[in-house]
Amino acid sequence: MNPFIRGCMGKTFVLDTSVLLHDPNSIYAFGDNLIVIPAVVIEEIDKKKNLQDIIGRNAREVARELDNLRESGRLSKGVRLNNNGSLRIELNHKNLNTLEDTFSEVNNDNRILAVALNLQLEMPINQQDHVILVSKDVIMRIKADSLGIKSQDYIHDTIDYDSEINRGYSEEYIPTEKIDEFFQKGSLDLTDIEEEGKKKLQLYPHQFLLLRDYSNPSKTAIAKYDYRLNKLNTLHYGEDTYWGIKGKNLEQRMAFEALLDDEIKIVTLTGKAGTGKTLLSLVAGLYQTNDKKKYQKLLITKPVIPVGRDIGYLPGDKDEKLRPWVQPIYDNLELILGTKTISKMEDTLIGMNRIEIEAMTYIRGRSIPNQYVIIDEAQNLTKHEIKTLITRVGEGTKIVLMGDTEQIDHPYLDSICNGLTYTVNKLKDQPIAAHIHFKKVERSPLAQLAAEIL
Repeated sequence: MNPFIRGCMGKTFVLDTSVLLHDPNSIYAFGDNLIVIPAVVIEEIDKKKNLQDIIGRNAREVARELDNLRESGRLSKGVRLNNNGSLRIELNHKNLNTLEDTFSEVNNDNRILAVALNLQLEMPINQQDHVILVSKDVIMRIKADSLGIKSQDYIHDTIDYDSEINRGYSEEYIPTEKIDEFFQKGSLDLTDIEEEGKKKLQLYPHQFLLLRDYSNPSKTAIAKYDYRLNKLNTLHYGEDTYWGIKGKNLEQRMAFEALLDDEIKIVTLTGKAGTGKTLLSLVAGLYQTNDKKKYQKLLITKPVIPVGRDIGYLPGDKDEKLRPWVQPIYDNLELILGTKTISKMEDTLIGMNRIEIEAMTYIRGRSIPNQYVIIDEAQNLTKHEIKTLITRVGEGTKIVLMGDTEQIDHPYLDSICNGLTYTVNKLKDQPIAAHIHFKKVERSPLAQLAAEIL
C-alpha cells in the first residue's frame, strides 16, 4: 500500500487552515503519520500572506516551509518529512456530493470537510477512524463530528497549566507563636515552617504565602519567599500608598510588591476585568519613573484586536488612530492623575515627559533600555509575539504583562494556548520573574457580580 495514499497502517491527519496559521511548524507535530493539506487550504493561506500581523507572518512561514519541501518531490504526490512522516497536498477527494444532504452550501470549510470524509470512505471499515480532521475552529470540529469524521483540536503547543500553582501564592497554616514571631522579626526561616507542618514546601522564587493561624484562621500575614536565604519576609512595598492608590486586597498588595521590586524584571498579572491589573501597573510605573527616577520612561502598549465587529480604518495621525484602542489606559490615568478633562490630562503627561503610549506594531525592531514597560491585553498575543516583545527589552528595563485569559479575542488562541499563559508557566521558576492572579473585582459591586455570574 502506498503510504502517500493512505498513510499505510498509521493515521491520516487532515489539517485545517486554522492549524497552519496558528503554528506554521504543525506539519511536523504528528510523528510518522500522513499529513494531508487540502488544496483549498493553500488558497486560504495565499489570501492571508499579505497581512501585516502574526496571521500574515505565519502564512508566509507556511509558504516557505512548503516551498522547501518541494525539493523532495511533488507535493501533490507526497513527500517524506524529517520525522519519518509524510505530507501530501490533496487535489482529489474534493467532491461535495457526500455532504449534500447535510451541508449543502459550497464554501471552503465544507470543501475541507469533503476531503476528510472522502478519504475516510475510501478506508476499510476497521480503519476509517484513522482519518482525523485537525482544526482550531470549534464549529469545524462539530460539523466533522456530525458527519462521523473523527476530529480534534491542535493541542501540540498547549502547556500544562495548573491554576493553583500559577496563582502566584499559596496558603499555609502555622502556630500562633510563629505568626507572632513573623510580625515581630519580619521574617521566618522556611525550614521552621516545614518542620511544624512536617512537609517540604515547593516554592518558586518570589512566590507569596498567606500564613494563617491554626487556632484563629482569620489572623493572617502575607509573606514573600526569599529563595536565596530560604526565608519568608514581610512585604516591603505592598502595604504602602502610591499616588493615592493602596492595595485593597491580598492580591493587590502582593502585586504592588512585585511591581516595585527592582530585582524582579518581568511581572505577569492575570485576572478578570476590574480586578485592578491596569491601575496598579500604571501607578507602579508612574512611581518608579516620575518619583524615584529609576527608569527613563514609562512605555505602555497593547495589541490592536477589536472586540466584536472591526470598525475599519480610523482617520487622523498615529496618536488619533490609537486613541480608541488605549482608551482604558487613559481612563485609569485620569483616575490616578485626578484630571477632569482629556486636555488637562494630556497637559499633565506632556509636563512629565516620561510616559509614552505606543502601538504594538511599532515595537518590533526597537531596543528598549531602562524603561518600565506595560503590555495590556497580553492574552491576545501568541507565543511568538510575546517572545518578540520580550527580546526587545534592553538593559535596566522592567516589563509587565497582564490580561484576562478568559477573554480571548484572537481567533486562533484560547485560555490555555496564548502568549500570556505560556509566559506564566515558562518563567514560574525563574529568579527574575513573579506572577499574581487576581480574584476579587474591585471596580464596583456590579462589576463583581457580572464577572461572577454573567
